[in-house]
Amino acid sequence: MQSEKEKNAVSAPVGDGINEFVQKHRTPIFVSAGAILLSLIAFIVVLSVMDMVRARAVSAVEDFSSRYETLLPSITEEYSAVDVEELLADLEAFARKNSGYAGGKAWSMIANIHGEKKDWPAAEAAWAAAAKAAKKTYLAPLASFNAGAAAEEQGKTQEAIDYYTSSLAAMSDFPGAPRAQFAIGRLQESLGDTEAAIEAYRTVISGWSYDQVWPSLARSRIIALEGE
Repeated sequence: MQSEKEKNAVSAPVGDGINEFVQKHRTPIFVSAGAILLSLIAFIVVLSVMDMVRARAVSAVEDFSSRYETLLPSITEEYSAVDVEELLADLEAFARKNSGYAGGKAWSMIANIHGEKKDWPAAEAAWAAAAKAAKKTYLAPLASFNAGAAAEEQGKTQEAIDYYTSSLAAMSDFPGAPRAQFAIGRLQESLGDTEAAIEAYRTVISGWSYDQVWPSLARSRIIALEGE
């Protein structure tokens, strides 16, 4: 075994070498350390600013939501027309500048207003914008589903199928997923594509066997289609 004196004799040159290296390269070392520190500080500042921006956006959306809820009972009434148009203009200006939850929520309110007015093309466009803006939130699949419903109101069957399919892909735990999948089967039926309809209905049964409504309806449709 090495004695304490031998250990010190071995470690001393190593320590001296490190000290010598640091002395020779102290300027670049300090510059690099300073750059890393500044980068870390900048990163923290950026995160803080982003949090502040998001918080302000969410607060603004809550204010819009209060205005929307106040106008909701009279959206289609003539005496509320000016207030509704002002709200739409403010929502659109906000929605075009924001993404994420805040932007998606704003587009959703716009879509709901157009839906109340039975302006289905405008509602579809707003729901599609909501899905795009809020693609990483729970709002995305719901917005895609509602865009599909608005497309159906216009007789745009294939577009509705595409929207419903998007709602299924957006988030696996979307509560409306079995209904969306059933709608795909129903629309495939309306297009005369029996094979695609049956496949869609079978997916309802296999994918959401726990559901109390849609698998039963899907089985009924399969029996009807296979009996034709």
